[in-house]
Amino acid sequence: MHKVLPKNVLLLLLKIITMGFIKEFKEFASQGNLVDMAIAFVLGGAFGKVVTAFVEKVFAPVISLMMGNVDLNSRKIILHAGVDAVKDASGQESSAAVPELAIHWGEFVTATIDFLIVALLMFFIIKIMNKMKKKQAEAEAAGPSNTDSLLMEIRDALKK
Repeated sequence: MHKVLPKNVLLLLLKIITMGFIKEFKEFASQGNLVDMAIAFVLGGAFGKVVTAFVEKVFAPVISLMMGNVDLNSRKIILHAGVDAVKDASGQESSAAVPELAIHWGEFVTATIDFLIVALLMFFIIKIMNKMKKKQAEAEAAGPSNTDSLLMEIRDALKK
């Protein structure tokens, strides 16, 4: 048989858990990670829109022209043709419409091109950031700055 904890014990446990969660969240938010992540999501969404507009309005028309004025987004393989609704003489619908069943491969190709452009640009951005971090780490590892060396001399002189 299960023991039921008293209400005040349950409230105390809930308060302890909640306070720990709130403290941990405050530490996380104050480190800037939350703000950085929010900015990244907003910029990522805007960047995705720019890339989509580029693919649909600049890239796709060029590809369409090369393919003989065929809209890439409208390309599809029809698996089952759609059927319009059939109405009898009184205007009552005797059989419902059946929508077309098709594989829209053109839309898939367009979305894939969007993804590849975003992935390629993100790769270049990360590569540039890593180079900058590497240069910064090398500069820090090169030795103390003039100010640091002067402070170390003062510290050593005070030790004597």
